[in-house]
Amino acid sequence: MNPINKTPETPDLSKMFEGLPPFIARTDVSYYSGGLLNSKTMANFDSLGTGPAGRVRIGRKIGYEKNSLIAWLEGRATRLS
Repeated sequence: MNPINKTPETPDLSKMFEGLPPFIARTDVSYYSGGLLNSKTMANFDSLGTGPAGRVRIGRKIGYEKNSLIAWLEGRATRLS
């Protein structure tokens, strides 16, 4: 929080994922987030129960519903001045 007592704004991160399929593989999160997160970080969040809702497993792959991933990222992000 900055000293002028402004509340942080939540950035609109949905533009990062426009035009993508409805599910994003955990291994692709790093690419689509511009390197902000990697698959190991996402695995850690999932193991703690604090990752995005809507996680699915197909074989050995884990994926996230695109809208749930966007909502989770926006909930964790704050805009810096």
